[in-house]
Amino acid sequence: MQPNEIEPGEPGDWLRHAWSDLELARVGRNSRILLEDLCFHAQQATEKALKAVLVFRSAPFPKTHNIRTLMDLLPEGMNIPEEAKGAASLTDYAVLTRYPGDLEPVTEEEYLEAVRIAETVVRWGEKIVK
Repeated sequence: MQPNEIEPGEPGDWLRHAWSDLELARVGRNSRILLEDLCFHAQQATEKALKAVLVFRSAPFPKTHNIRTLMDLLPEGMNIPEEAKGAASLTDYAVLTRYPGDLEPVTEEEYLEAVRIAETVVRWGEKIVK
């Protein structure tokens, strides 16, 4: 194992956490929940589903929240579903939108798209691992 790699755990454990994050992302907005926080959970669900697939395929991965990096590590011939090709855009929700700053607020449309992508990736990951 390389110094920057994490101990992988079991694919099923990664998927359990991915489903949990997806359910949190689906909670929807109320008066106090920020769309940015819901999008964070969509990003986390996507990240963990990809890591489940990588663990299942014995493909090492670095400690990262970068969805593009994880997608690039998928074994050759294993492609993420077409409906989730924009998954790399969720990376911004891992850190940038979690704290107050100069970023534009997340829109309802962006939130719904993040959840749609996360659902697609988690379901795809589960099909591969099961």
